[in-house]
Amino acid sequence: MKLIVVDDSSTMRRIIKNTLVRLGYSDILEGEDGVKGWDVLDANPDTGMLITDWNMPEMNGLELVQKVRADERFVDLPIIMVTTEGGKAEVITALKAGVNNYIVKPFTPQVLKEKLGAVLGTEE
Repeated sequence: MKLIVVDDSSTMRRIIKNTLVRLGYSDILEGEDGVKGWDVLDANPDTGMLITDWNMPEMNGLELVQKVRADERFVDLPIIMVTTEGGKAEVITALKAGVNNYIVKPFTPQVLKEKLGAVLGTEE
């Protein structure tokens, strides 16, 4: 399954990618902001999961989620938001925008594994 990781921090993208590789995923694309993330997704409509940060330049993660959900090709695409925005209001806003699950930074690989399993229906 193809996954896209969108985060303006190259370190955070690397952490998420390394965790995904350890979990058995190998087809991982990335974007350093919402605009580039959208371009990667648009060029790869067979993507199975989008993992995005919230706070990014150009187009933030919430705007990216709204754009993804407005495109009929991606209405059912699983989206996980990984962000420092941990307030209840932010979580609710993200869920209303169409995020399937939410991870607050910093997080452990186990948390990412659990959230992926919950979204993909592969929980052990």
